[in-house]
Amino acid sequence: MTKRAMLPGARRGTLELAGKSVKKHWQLYLLVIPPLLFFLIFKYVPMANAVLAFKDYNVIKGIWGSPWVGLKYFQMFFENPIFWTLVRNTLLLSFYQLLAGFPIPILLALMLNEIRNGRFKRFVQLVTFAPYFISTVVMVSIIMLFLAPRLGFVNIALQYFGFAPINFLGEPDMFRSIYVWSDIWQTAGYSAVIYLAALAGIDPTLYEAAKVDGASRFQKIWHVDLPGILPTITIILILNVGSIMSIGFEKIYLLQNSLNLPKSEVIATYVYSMGLLNANYSFATAVGLINSVINLMLLVAVNSFAKRISNNSIW
Repeated sequence: MTKRAMLPGARRGTLELAGKSVKKHWQLYLLVIPPLLFFLIFKYVPMANAVLAFKDYNVIKGIWGSPWVGLKYFQMFFENPIFWTLVRNTLLLSFYQLLAGFPIPILLALMLNEIRNGRFKRFVQLVTFAPYFISTVVMVSIIMLFLAPRLGFVNIALQYFGFAPINFLGEPDMFRSIYVWSDIWQTAGYSAVIYLAALAGIDPTLYEAAKVDGASRFQKIWHVDLPGILPTITIILILNVGSIMSIGFEKIYLLQNSLNLPKSEVIATYVYSMGLLNANYSFATAVGLINSVINLMLLVAVNSFAKRISNNSIW
């Protein structure tokens, strides 16, 4: 009885504290409103139209007036001969990018953190960070120019050393390496900034204690730096795994051609070709929904696993 009587008072006290917090820090709450509106308008509201995956879409009747067809389009996708090819290409490209690209920004940040010459450190940061600002279209144009079969810089160098020119973008087996390593070159410097910020937050007394104990530079990195940025590494790894099926569409589509299609056709490009080019909106929505559900399952699974073994997780 006493506990029940106290609950309304406790709620009033909580609401009063929340009201005081809003009044005191109203500027901060004001800054939060635009991103919340962005996610609400452009992310959550469009989710309602995912019902299109369960309907036979008719332009005249609209999304909500079109007839229901249940799991028809999901079944069509699972029975499609290209299904396993799409899943395999998407997973292989995503895991390749994760395994090759995830450790490099960490190593780059650790190396930059050890540089004592400030001018050289700023120069390296500038050189590694600048490619991030190159647009995807320009980046793909650079790749095509460098790897052109006849006039590309790489093939000219190969011919200079007596090797035959190679049509890099026409070789299906080379597509994944071209995509992944060009992406690493472009984004490693930007990703390293996150780890540099985490390294800057490590308590300096830990370095002093390690120095007193006679630790070498490598030992400081292993016993101070890496444990200090481990929570950041865990969170970024969880987010990367959670989006493993959402490999970038623009760059793949621009690098794609009829010769490398067996290895470059992924779920994202297939959804584009089926949904926009063939105007099969219901089928494309079903495929995209499957992709999103798989990403969500991976995110929840990896987050639970990370929380169990390291106590670091998103929630």
